[in-house]
Amino acid sequence: MSFRSDLRQLLKPYYWINILLSISYVTCKRTGFICNFLFPDVDCELDSRETEILFFLIIVVMLRTRKAGSVTMVNYLSASFVYTKIANLILWFYADVRYGLPYGAILILGSLLIPEPTYSGPEHVTYFRGLQTLEDELKRHKTTNWVICLYAAWHPACVNFAPVFAELSASYGLDNLKFGKIDVGRYPEAATKYRVQDGPTSRQLPTVLVLNEGQEKIRRPQADHTGKLQKFLFSKDNMKAAFDLDGLYEECKTKLAAVKAKKTEKTEKTE
Repeated sequence: MSFRSDLRQLLKPYYWINILLSISYVTCKRTGFICNFLFPDVDCELDSRETEILFFLIIVVMLRTRKAGSVTMVNYLSASFVYTKIANLILWFYADVRYGLPYGAILILGSLLIPEPTYSGPEHVTYFRGLQTLEDELKRHKTTNWVICLYAAWHPACVNFAPVFAELSASYGLDNLKFGKIDVGRYPEAATKYRVQDGPTSRQLPTVLVLNEGQEKIRRPQADHTGKLQKFLFSKDNMKAAFDLDGLYEECKTKLAAVKAKKTEKTEKTE
């Protein structure tokens, strides 16, 4: 299902245009008639410098997409576009400055006119403005289960996880099972409270907690018995399994139905 969703996503102009820009140099250099037209006095093979640039690009993309927590084909592509386009810009300038300049102009126009698509589906997420607002909400509704995401707006893994969290909130949100987010980049006191490092090299972003009666029940990522942080990929399936969202949803739904039944019974007795 997610593969089909990825394919539908790739049909959007942002993705196929950026894919074309990312493979533009190698495609032109390796396609005979295009190469002969653009580079009439040059052999249509990649020289050692061009090969080095491409090899370095592969290493950078692998490292950065892994660090960003990419778990789908779309995530991998989105995380790699910046590096592939920079590499192509360098290659076009290396080949001929007359080709590098228009390619750079196309990159600038593309980023301005065709921004990356964002999640536009339904969501039931409460955005907390500071730790105090979160604590007030936990005290006000003590029987409510909260799934809280601690994130930073600038962190690639948090950006990748945002549509997943929004979709889960729409699927599992109830009056007594709510989803919330707090930006630890803007509100570092929340990071301190929940022991989350919010620096640029942090491996704890995002961090998701389940809170009940103000107490933490489970979190991901978590540390093992030696204190070493265990890596966690924030996909929808991993979230559902790690937090038992199906079981939690059914439990909260049953409690909610029981409360409503009691209210109905009291109303009938009063009448």
